[in-house]
Amino acid sequence: MPHIIVEYTDNIKNEVNIDVLLEKLHHVLISRPSIFPIGGIRSRAIELNQYRIADGAEDDAFVHVTLKIGNGRSGVDKKATCEEMFAVLKSHFSHLLEKRYLALSLELYEFAFPTYKYGNIHGRFKS
Repeated sequence: MPHIIVEYTDNIKNEVNIDVLLEKLHHVLISRPSIFPIGGIRSRAIELNQYRIADGAEDDAFVHVTLKIGNGRSGVDKKATCEEMFAVLKSHFSHLLEKRYLALSLELYEFAFPTYKYGNIHGRFKS
């Protein structure tokens, strides 16, 4: 943990660089290693090709980011992280918002119970 999941409609895939967006969002978490251990950060994007938006009359698009984290971070840290991530999201899509209908959203999902995890990546970052 944490995981960043970007869902986006396929009608914008040729107008934006989703790989760059993932890199930017990932960096927001990497820049906070005392809050989010680097070895646990995962980012992924899911292109959606079955969706319906509003009344379906326009070629509307959306991008929804989910940040999933384990519990235990302060409210201040969560708020600052989400605000920075949303600023990145708005900036990345600013050119697209000027020429088409697009909805952006970000949600924070905090696990109430421990998650089950196993791996050896964290060891690389312990020193």
